[in-house]
Amino acid sequence: MTNEEYIQNVLRTESPKFKSQNERLMHGICGCVTEAGEMMDNFKRATFYRDGLLDENNLIEEMGDMLWYLAVMCDTLGCTFEALMELNIQKLRIRYPDKEFQTESALNRDLEKERKVFDETA
Repeated sequence: MTNEEYIQNVLRTESPKFKSQNERLMHGICGCVTEAGEMMDNFKRATFYRDGLLDENNLIEEMGDMLWYLAVMCDTLGCTFEALMELNIQKLRIRYPDKEFQTESALNRDLEKERKVFDETA
């Protein structure tokens, strides 16, 4: 399945209740936060109740649910997953010019230069 096909399948299952851009974005943001909480709960349960045994199937399921919400947000903002991935990598190349994670680069970011990546595509 391509990214575009995925987004089209997501839109088929999106509630018609959310009509405005702000409503769709808020639904997507709330959904991502909820799914992130469910992933955290999985880690909490593994850490405190299951001797470190992570429910990997549940984690994959929640990641898929988060992807659903991200697809709604992409459609709302008129961007594709491909564009989102490319912009993210461009930003990371600015943040980590030496091709690897460095604490110094993460702490002393050039936010203005990173932001330009996104502003230039808008």
